[in-house]
Amino acid sequence: MSSVMTLDRLTTLSGLSVLDHLDRSVSIPILDGPQAQGDLIVLPRDLTPDVHCHAQYFTRPVPTTGLELLRSTGGGNPHTLVAEGPGCRWGRFVIDPTRLALGIVETTTVAYLIHPEHGATGIAPGSYVIRRQREHGVGGPRFGTTQFVVD
Repeated sequence: MSSVMTLDRLTTLSGLSVLDHLDRSVSIPILDGPQAQGDLIVLPRDLTPDVHCHAQYFTRPVPTTGLELLRSTGGGNPHTLVAEGPGCRWGRFVIDPTRLALGIVETTTVAYLIHPEHGATGIAPGSYVIRRQREHGVGGPRFGTTQFVVD
């Protein structure tokens, strides 16, 4: 699509909704570097040399209606990956020593992460690892337990 993507256009395209406090006329930024959206971090593949494709790795097309990548265990709001058009693929069978990677998105078109509370962020064409954040329990990383944001 050649025109600027707004939150209103993206929600219409995908059929997904966002909360009323968000301005739907805002243009969605498209980034080709690291970015975060709530519990998720998007990193270009060249910044994540420790993440590898599993032997059973395969990808599936990302539809304009989206693929849910992460939802909190309490049934909270989902992070959904949406493709602007054909050429975006998602693979979730990856090997990551940190166990934070949800998968890899490879796209020749713009893709978007949309979340009801956070709105949307744009992902420029390229290859990216999408990871979840990690928080440390009481006592810090050395003495506490590691928990994921959504655990």
